[in-house]
Amino acid sequence: MFGIEFPILAFSHCRDVVAAVSKAGGLGVLGVVAHSPAQLEIDLTWIEEEIGDLPYGVDIIIPAKLATGSASGAPTVAEIDELIPQEHRDFVNDIIDRYDVPGLADEGKGWVSGSDSAPFSADRAAGHLDVAMSHNIALIANALGPPPGYLIEQAHAKGIKVVALAGTITHAERHVAAGVDLIVAQGAEAGGHTGEIGTMVLVPEIVDAVAPVPVLGAGGIGRGRQMAAAMALGAAGVWCGSVWLTTEEAETHPTVKQKMLAARSTDTLRSRSLTGKPARQLRSAWTDEWERDDTPAPLGMPLQPLLIADAQRRINRAAHTEGSGAADLSNYFVGQIVGTMNKTLPARQVVYDIVEEFIEATQHLNALLED
Repeated sequence: MFGIEFPILAFSHCRDVVAAVSKAGGLGVLGVVAHSPAQLEIDLTWIEEEIGDLPYGVDIIIPAKLATGSASGAPTVAEIDELIPQEHRDFVNDIIDRYDVPGLADEGKGWVSGSDSAPFSADRAAGHLDVAMSHNIALIANALGPPPGYLIEQAHAKGIKVVALAGTITHAERHVAAGVDLIVAQGAEAGGHTGEIGTMVLVPEIVDAVAPVPVLGAGGIGRGRQMAAAMALGAAGVWCGSVWLTTEEAETHPTVKQKMLAARSTDTLRSRSLTGKPARQLRSAWTDEWERDDTPAPLGMPLQPLLIADAQRRINRAAHTEGSGAADLSNYFVGQIVGTMNKTLPARQVVYDIVEEFIEATQHLNALLED
């Protein structure tokens, strides 16, 4: 489908990781939800200069439903801001005060600069889509819900494959009905937005449900043995995200990267505290605060990301100081594979290590059959 050497698709918010994986024989996919259209133009131009004619893709987020009751994303940031209860504002301010997180020197505010549209909305994604379609991308993925019809039409008109992530058979069947070319069956072990069904169960279910549409296994996959297992379950390849967060190229916050390098697979949880939808991330003081019985529940998407935007900016700015309250609060999306992400390597080497272990695993299985 893509002319790549290894069936490894690498999701990353870092352009350097995307380029490195594509150059190593896989296919890098840039997560663009936090980009402004102007920054996306810069990054996609840079990637294409780095990799030449090698394939790469982009991942956007156009959820099927927002907590505002609008699927179109029509409300502006200011309109959504009015929907946030004062109780939640007070709680976030209390967290920041109790952990002694300093303020910001600049006056900048907002979830992503350069747009008045709601976070995670179709309106905000429209700018990403316009930029992406003007570049030589090989695929475009929608991470939440079925890709809208206009996205599929534009992509197919340019020969671009459309990918959608699914956490249940129902999700996968909706994606196929919408016209996507490739399904990512993402198990509960995955980092970021994910469902409740484990990868071992989910992959064969979706493979059987959507055949002959190809399926990629995702969730808890960062080594060759896990890749071999996914393909034994019927997947055509794998979609990996978390494993790149501790690579040399990754722009992961240094404090968070150190937490990941030291973490075990038990040090993650699904929490709504960052985006308003269940997303697997590192357990930290931030997630603990939102799990307390005496605190307000996280708001839905896009209210929650807008509520915490300035607090998260302050935390990330101050978290470089070891032992500080900001460092205790700092976290990021990551899957249970974090338990084996204990060494910083070049992204290229991670690809090669996955492939080498995959070969060893399949040779081991072949030897069992011969015996």
